[in-house]
Amino acid sequence: MIVTLTPNPSLDRTIELQRLVRGAVNRATGGRVDAGGKGVNVSRALARHGVKTTAVLPLGGPDAMVLMELLTEQGVDVRRVPVAGAVRVNITVAEPDGTTTKLNEPGPSLSAAEMADLTSSLLESAPPGGWVVGCGSLPGGLGPDYYSTLVAPLHERAARIAVDTSGASLQAVLAAADRASLPDLVKPNREELEQAVARPVYTLGDVVTAAQELRSRGIATVLVSLGRDGAVLVGDCGAVHGS
Repeated sequence: MIVTLTPNPSLDRTIELQRLVRGAVNRATGGRVDAGGKGVNVSRALARHGVKTTAVLPLGGPDAMVLMELLTEQGVDVRRVPVAGAVRVNITVAEPDGTTTKLNEPGPSLSAAEMADLTSSLLESAPPGGWVVGCGSLPGGLGPDYYSTLVAPLHERAARIAVDTSGASLQAVLAAADRASLPDLVKPNREELEQAVARPVYTLGDVVTAAQELRSRGIATVLVSLGRDGAVLVGDCGAVHGS
């Protein structure tokens, strides 16, 4: 069992056009609707590979049921945390030449009570000996230290936690004072890794060295995504590059 947490999920609408013309009526040639958010995408990928997964999501508004139905159809168990605000809708306009235009809503702001409910639901869902994956941006109402506050309670439940976030939220995760409060795995991209170690990383060797620096702080495994250059996994097994 792998539990995912997506604090700011989305309903992603893709609209296909021959050409986007500003200020005009544009008629779509096609489109689709997907459940979105980094943690949601992790659960979707796991379900496609036959791995049991639960997605913990704060959901409100009329689109919440659409998102839940999409995930249920794909074999993802959804644990919904009701919130007053509506789930955000992200719109992608896609043109045949590969040009995409994205319009992303900010998402709802969670109250203190809703944040507490989200945390409780996650901790109740956490499988002893299993993994919890916290991913993506944080909605209003959750401070940048939110992911970092989850680590120690999850470790107390014998669960392991992986975190994929950025900016101040990533910095808060890395700044924990003791190993019990550090995640078991972090997944920065190249830019986020550079921010974490306060220097540029140019080569795969630089990536491995920077990842080892994060490991020296007490994080067991570092997975660095490098776009078209693949990814590098650094852990107790050494360093592995995949492309």
